Amino acid sequence: MAKNIQVQLASRPTGPVEESNFKIVETDMPKPGPGEVLVKNLWLSLDPYMRGRMNAVKSYSKYVEIGEVMVGGTVGQVVESNHPKFKAGNHVVGALGWQLYGLSNGDGLSVVDPKLVPLSAYLGVCGMPGATAWVGLLEHCAPKAGETVLVSAASGAVGGVVGQLAKLQGCRAVGIAGGAKKCEFAVKELGFDACVDYKAGKLIDDLKAACPNGVDNYFENVGGEVMDAAFRVLNPFSRVALCGMISDYNTTEAYGTKMVRALLVNRVKLQGFIVFDRQDLYVRAVSQLAKWVSQGKLKYHETVADGLHSAPKAFIGLLKGQNLGKQLVKLA
Repeated sequence: MAKNIQVQLASRPTGPVEESNFKIVETDMPKPGPGEVLVKNLWLSLDPYMRGRMNAVKSYSKYVEIGEVMVGGTVGQVVESNHPKFKAGNHVVGALGWQLYGLSNGDGLSVVDPKLVPLSAYLGVCGMPGATAWVGLLEHCAPKAGETVLVSAASGAVGGVVGQLAKLQGCRAVGIAGGAKKCEFAVKELGFDACVDYKAGKLIDDLKAACPNGVDNYFENVGGEVMDAAFRVLNPFSRVALCGMISDYNTTEAYGTKMVRALLVNRVKLQGFIVFDRQDLYVRAVSQLAKWVSQGKLKYHETVADGLHSAPKAFIGLLKGQNLGKQLVKLA
């Protein structure tokens, strides 16, 4: 009988994640009951939010229990269905976690068209990261043509889309990334007007040079010293979309911020957000993103690890900033 393979949470990390925090387990193949579907996962998404789910702390979503399958977005194909909305052969996107096969009752599962964009894109530019960029920038910041949009982690799955959306709105797009290679990618491949290397050692001066008219919209993915530097160049009545704080995810003590006064002095609007709070916009966002990708107006890059066994190492690399664009695991 065929078996399922899962990556489960073995222990909670204290500080940086280690491969020993995971265990790879062989289990029986799940059987779909009434109203359920069995999906063979083809692609697994790796995302920074997963680090928070490894901690037993209160957050916007429930943490993973020890011995449970690690959470994660997936794209796969229906193998067997007892659900009226799905049939065998359908390609679907959902959140079936770090495993080769998963059961679903249909909640959060959607049929996708592999002819419109490649299946992997439904986990990146046309999936949760892309929708996060769309909601954070277009809804919360609402930039106007001619304004400057600054985004941290500009070469990542979310930040790369933010910069391109800013250009589509007629804005100046400036990125922050770690290393010359990532900055070059943001400018030459994604079309940013400029990108500042925070590892170069003169972040504040470089930001002032790249944003001579200041910053009207800031999309925050990083936190820490990068966020403090960005706060120094905000214009009066600017808008900040607070999406992620990856610099704090592997620490035992949060950095916080030393520049709160800048928010007051400049009357800044800061909005923390979780994309799934805006389900009313999600379908519209993904539909528009897929259209732009198919028209060649949105570009994307994927870093792909091969096989489920490679997921823990790839995830650790993601948290260290070793990926370019969207980090995926190819399962089949």
